[in-house]
Amino acid sequence: MIRRITGLVALTILATGLNAQQDGKKIVDKLCGCFEVAFKYAETFAPDPDYKFHDREEIGGTAELALPIEITDKKIVIQHLLIVSPTVIVKHWREEWTYENPIIWKYKGDRTWVKETVPAENVKGKWTQTVWEVADEPRYQGFSQFVNLDGKIVWQNTTDAPLPRREYSVRSDYNILKRTNRMNITDSGYLHEQDNQKIIRANGTDKLLVEEKGYNTYKRIDDKECAVAKDYWEKNSTYWGKVRKIWADYINTHNSISLKNKIDGKLLHEYLISQAKEYADKKITDAEIDGKITAEIARFIGSDEKAVAAQ
Repeated sequence: MIRRITGLVALTILATGLNAQQDGKKIVDKLCGCFEVAFKYAETFAPDPDYKFHDREEIGGTAELALPIEITDKKIVIQHLLIVSPTVIVKHWREEWTYENPIIWKYKGDRTWVKETVPAENVKGKWTQTVWEVADEPRYQGFSQFVNLDGKIVWQNTTDAPLPRREYSVRSDYNILKRTNRMNITDSGYLHEQDNQKIIRANGTDKLLVEEKGYNTYKRIDDKECAVAKDYWEKNSTYWGKVRKIWADYINTHNSISLKNKIDGKLLHEYLISQAKEYADKKITDAEIDGKITAEIARFIGSDEKAVAAQ
């Protein structure tokens, strides 16, 4: 271990190699389970004195299941399922944690991501978090080490991302969310703390519109509170597994991804969720479903539509 003292703050960097890999898996496991969740955001500073701050946002009082759906030595995939009510389960975002992953998809703006290869020494001993949208389309990636900071396990990274779902349907005055994501992990759950910058990017230059603070809290609760979400996933996991496979096939054979935001006024996840229900109700057969998923995704990829359809 490397120990560094700065003032009164003690920072212990977890060892590289096998220990970092094994310790990281144990830490990521703490992100799985049944949680009571609350999401809070507040704009804090704007360089323009005439900027009108948007109202704070607070959402809470519900449960979310963070379900591990794939585990290997160097990869853990967690599907989030939001419980709106006992009968309404939302297939929420998905995150992947990969160890020493050299491939990063950088968000460039205009719903475009470009694949970059990171030198091996830059990701040595580090875990990459990849966040995927509700429709399993790309969102953002970042890598960092897990550290022990004053007795708390912390992972932190800064990366560009598209506008969050809570904002892209109601505002268009910025086009890049530069996210600093900080995972503070404890035995009772974790805090996803955010220090975000809302950026206007144009002609190769960035202009700060406003800064934002975010607190997403995950408090561990009894697993029985998430039983309905687990039942939902058992009924729908086959469909969403096919969606992930089709996305993976495309991503693994391309160096960039550009996506349309809406078609006929609807987002991609709205089409896929509707299709998932039809598949669950056996209105779409097993022989048809892969082609229908591929065709729906291809519509949003636009100019690469033929390439996706051919896979």
